Amino acid sequence: MKRRELLRLLATGAAFQLAPRQLMVVLGEARALLASQSSARTLNVHQEATVKAMAEMILPRTETPGAADVGASEFIDLILTEWSEEAERRRFLDGLTDVDAQAKTLFGRDFVECSSLQQSEILTALGEEMAVDAERLRDQPLAAGESPSQSFYSMLRQFTLTAYYTSEAGATRELHFEIIPGQFQGCTTDHAEKEEQKQ
Repeated sequence: MKRRELLRLLATGAAFQLAPRQLMVVLGEARALLASQSSARTLNVHQEATVKAMAEMILPRTETPGAADVGASEFIDLILTEWSEEAERRRFLDGLTDVDAQAKTLFGRDFVECSSLQQSEILTALGEEMAVDAERLRDQPLAAGESPSQSFYSMLRQFTLTAYYTSEAGATRELHFEIIPGQFQGCTTDHAEKEEQKQ
């Protein structure tokens, strides 16, 4: 599978529609790509910290790992670098700038410097905007071959969820995906004895 095709499958969540064996191949290749990255290539240090904080609020650590634990920000950087078109990349980066602008307007500091309560308030507002945009897009007819453009927050959520559920922790502990299914037990002695007793 070509690198860009692999990343497209992961970024759109289409990898989950593959058969288990194909899915494991895709996940293995994706994680190998992530392991080969020594640092972010699209996101700068501040942007990466912002993405990490936002992703962790979307999927926080509980009794299972959170988005930061599975490298969601690194995954998002990989998708932005290797798969996203320039317009999508720009929309995402502009969205990060807008998040900091909102944080400064409301609280006088960048998003990563806000308290968790303040960050939550910003994410709630972004979620409400995303819902309004989705409603508008649903009622707006698209030209043939045209696909709706996603808002920044919609992209962030999709990338975060995909990063999480294609990680080992997300796939095994949350989705309960089994690489090797449980053992098949055919006709056991107990079962055979019960069948004989019925006759």
